[in-house]
Amino acid sequence: MKLSSAVLFVLMLSPAPSAEKFDPGPASSYSTRQTNDHVTVAAVPYTTGEQVHAAFGKHDPNQYGILPVLVIVQNDLDEPLRVSALQAEFEQADGRHIESVPAADLPSTVAKLPKEGPNGPGPKLPFPLPKKKNPLAGWELDGRAFTAQMIAPHEAASGFFYFETRLLPGARLYLTGMQGMRTGKGIIYFEIPLEQPPAAPR
Repeated sequence: MKLSSAVLFVLMLSPAPSAEKFDPGPASSYSTRQTNDHVTVAAVPYTTGEQVHAAFGKHDPNQYGILPVLVIVQNDLDEPLRVSALQAEFEQADGRHIESVPAADLPSTVAKLPKEGPNGPGPKLPFPLPKKKNPLAGWELDGRAFTAQMIAPHEAASGFFYFETRLLPGARLYLTGMQGMRTGKGIIYFEIPLEQPPAAPR
């Protein structure tokens, strides 16, 4: 069947289908959470195929040495909470801290990965892959990142922080930089244990 030019014109102007919504739920629904000064933070490492697919679709940053950690901040203060200066660090069991990688910088981390060959790792790539072929250039990774600047009273915000590491026993997420906007009071830091996901039943 032939479409009229008017119908084609309308189709061209129609917006593209929206991305599938990702709803992680409230911070209180997670066991890996901490509450300080009426602010609750949950932190969840995304390592299983089911978790990764729900958040990022076909893009799995774990395959390229990037651990995504979901952070949900629930503000139960009676004032807005400033989170524009929020800093997240991955703390190893031995106390070493790893800074998060900005989502916009994730594609460049692929260039540092060694090529796997029959005799093990080969030479590192001297240049980043083209964006259209880069496995960490999907909109999901950038679009799911934690970008909130302020959280209204009794509201929540969520998003991912990305780390060049893998999840090992004893790891923690260390968060600083929250502040009440009216009182200017800083919120004490959060140090949340990151649990390994339970093993699948055999």
